[in-house]
Amino acid sequence: MSADFGKFWVGQTISNLGSSFTQWAVPLLVYKLTKSPLSLGVATASVFLPYLLFGLLLGAWLDRVDRKRTMIGLDLLNAAIILSIPLVAHFGDLTVWLIYGVAFVQSTVFIAFQAGEFAAIPSLVETDDLVTANGRIQATYSAAQVAGPLLAGLLVSFISIASVMTFDAASFVVSAVSLALIRRSFNAPSGGVAKEPTTILHDVREGLTYVVGHPVLRNISLMMALINFVGATTFTQLVLFANERLGAGPREVGFLFAAGSAGVVVTGLLAGRLRKRFSFTALAMTSLMLMGALEVVFAGMRWFWIALPIWAAAQGLGILFNINTGSLRQAIVPNHLLSRILSIAGVLAWSAIPAGALVGGAVVKATGNVALVYGVIGIATICIAAFFRFFTALGDAQRYVDERQAEEQRVSTEVVPA
Repeated sequence: MSADFGKFWVGQTISNLGSSFTQWAVPLLVYKLTKSPLSLGVATASVFLPYLLFGLLLGAWLDRVDRKRTMIGLDLLNAAIILSIPLVAHFGDLTVWLIYGVAFVQSTVFIAFQAGEFAAIPSLVETDDLVTANGRIQATYSAAQVAGPLLAGLLVSFISIASVMTFDAASFVVSAVSLALIRRSFNAPSGGVAKEPTTILHDVREGLTYVVGHPVLRNISLMMALINFVGATTFTQLVLFANERLGAGPREVGFLFAAGSAGVVVTGLLAGRLRKRFSFTALAMTSLMLMGALEVVFAGMRWFWIALPIWAAAQGLGILFNINTGSLRQAIVPNHLLSRILSIAGVLAWSAIPAGALVGGAVVKATGNVALVYGVIGIATICIAAFFRFFTALGDAQRYVDERQAEEQRVSTEVVPA
C-alpha cells in the first residue's frame, strides 16, 4: 500500500470515529425528544432521502470536477453543518425538526463525498489490492465505530448528548487536512485526449445506461433495494428494540452499536483473504443468508449480553457482502464513470431505505411488537439473497471481472509507444 493510501486511510479513520459519535447521538436525541418509533423512522428517512433526490446529479458532478479539492471542501462544509446541533442545544432550544434538517443536509454532502472517495481508492492502490484496501478501510471504519459509541457513552457522564457531536465536526477538519497532504490525483489521467463537452444530464444518462445494461450492476442494485427496504427497520428501531426487549439504557445502546462495529472489524480484516479462497457467490451471497438467520435469532433475544455477539456477527456478515460488491464495482467499471456509478447504485439501492424506515416504523407502532418485525425481516433477507444467488447473473459475477481485466490488458497491448 502506498504512502498516499496511508494518509487517506488514517484521515478517514479519524473522520469515521467522529461520525460514529453523531450516529450514536442522533437516534438518542430523537427518541429523547419524541419517544416515538415513527419519529425514529423519519430521522432515518431524512438521511437517505437525499439519495433519491440528488444522488444521480452528485455522482455525475464528482466525475466532472477535481475530486480531491472538492472532497476537502465537502469535509469543511460537513464540519459546519454538524456543529450547528451542539451550538443550538447550548444557546437555544433544540427541536427534532432541526435534527431532521441537519441529517438531510449532512447526508447530501456525504453522498457527494462518498462518490469521490469510491473513485479515489483505485487511484491509490492496484486493482488486485482493491478488496484488501476496501476491507482495511471498512475494518478501521468499524473499529472507530466500536470505540465511538463506547467513548460517547462515557462522555455523557460529563457533557450533554448533543455536545458529543462537536467531536464529529472536528474530525471532518482532520479529514480535510489528510486529503490535502495526498500527492496523487483522484482523477484518472486524460492521456492528452480531449473530451467532448457534455451536460451533466448527459453524464447521468450515460451512467444510468451503463448500470441498467450491466447484468451484475443491475442485479446488485435491485437486490440491495429489496434488502434495504425490508432491513431498514433493524437499524431504525435498534434503540427501541434495545430499550423494550433488552432493557438497555444509553450506555448499553453504545455497547450494542460497538458490538455491531466489532463484527465488521473482524470481517473487514479477513475480507481480502476470504475473497482469495472463495468465489464471490459463495462468500458474499452466503453471508447475507447467514445474516438473515442471525437476525431471526436476535429477534427472539431477551438477554442483552447474549444478544450482543449475535448482533456483532450479523453486522459482520452483512458488511462482508458490501465490501465484495463495492470491490466488484471498482474492478469492472472504468475510472471516469466510477463516481456516478456509485451514486446511481446508491440511488437505486439506498432510496428504498426512507420508505422502508417509514413503513417499518408504522408497522412497529401498529403491531406494538418490534421483535416480530425483526424476525420477519430476517426471513425475508434469507429469501431475497437465495433468489439472487441462484437465479441471476450474481451467481457468476467473477466472469465479469475477468472479462474487464482481459479488456484492459488488450487495450494496453494495443498502445504503440511514440
